[in-house]
Amino acid sequence: MTPEARITGIRARAYTIPTDKPEADGTIAWDKTTIVIAEADAGGKTGIGYTYADASIVPLIEKKLKEAVAGVDAMDVPSAFRKMTATIRNLGHPGLVATAISAVDGALWDLKGKLLDLPLCQLLGKNRDAVPIYGSGGFTTYDDAELREQLGGWVHRDGCAWVKMKIGSEPDRDPARVAVARSAIGERPGLFIDANGAFDRKQAIVMAERCVGEGVMWFEEPVSSDDLEGMHFVRNHVPSPVQVAAGEYGYTLDYFRRMLEAQAVDVLQADVTRCGGITGWLAVEALTQANHIDLSAHCAPAMHLHAACSARRLRHLEWFHDHVRIEQMLFDGAPYAKDGAIRPDLSRPGLGLTLKERDAARYQVGGG
Repeated sequence: MTPEARITGIRARAYTIPTDKPEADGTIAWDKTTIVIAEADAGGKTGIGYTYADASIVPLIEKKLKEAVAGVDAMDVPSAFRKMTATIRNLGHPGLVATAISAVDGALWDLKGKLLDLPLCQLLGKNRDAVPIYGSGGFTTYDDAELREQLGGWVHRDGCAWVKMKIGSEPDRDPARVAVARSAIGERPGLFIDANGAFDRKQAIVMAERCVGEGVMWFEEPVSSDDLEGMHFVRNHVPSPVQVAAGEYGYTLDYFRRMLEAQAVDVLQADVTRCGGITGWLAVEALTQANHIDLSAHCAPAMHLHAACSARRLRHLEWFHDHVRIEQMLFDGAPYAKDGAIRPDLSRPGLGLTLKERDAARYQVGGG
């Protein structure tokens, strides 16, 4: 029998990494990304988890969430999750608070795997040995040459069966950009577009009609994902080959339930760094099973990998340019693409990640 290992410490640090080129989508532009890494201690082991959020959540993790889980048995991650969600009741759950919980929950699952000396996918139970990925980037700031190089590389170098590009900054240019993308990847790979909620309902339908001739098969957030009625309207009116997807901004299980009840999507997305960590993500995956709809993992590939191996309704995982770059910079054990998929290293316990302290130090912001 595994002895109890009480949680003795929770820490967090934030790191801000500049992008390699200016980036934008249909609604915002950015030139840097912040990752907040949480650590959890018990039984002489340390687990790590992370979220892509703002450095302002570091004090929340190191005070309120630390107090909530102090002394909890590290083998009982669901109990720690319940305590965290209870203690933040008056702060409001969605948004930054949910990302903080997600980072700590990931660290606790990693810690449990390390205490048991098991890779997390084996602890959770595997349904697959490899997770299919789709290349994701194609920012609206890219010129045609940059777009061709990035999307074509995911297909021809990494073997991706699908790629995704951003649209919506300059809608009149988007059909031509989609044609460039199609020429770069060839006829067979799937082509996805993502508006990040840039359009109204009729604009979104017109864009889908203009792009379907290039074989676009996925339209992500054609309108705001908070407009569930609008998502449902667009889903019912776009050309039939085009599937509508959303869910990356879901922070609570109730949000995903409402999205499914509204019949707003053909494929549901969920982000392990926002929706409550691995505990929350597995709950969303159970919802997709009950509703007979596929789940797509949003970004943060190293954090999703093991949970994605356990999922029954998984379609694919987003191989997002920024996060792939950051995770490979900061973590030993971060996955690399091969034949259109990523695979867990079964020789490494937990999530299989180790922070490269020296490499990360130059990007640290704030104290800690």
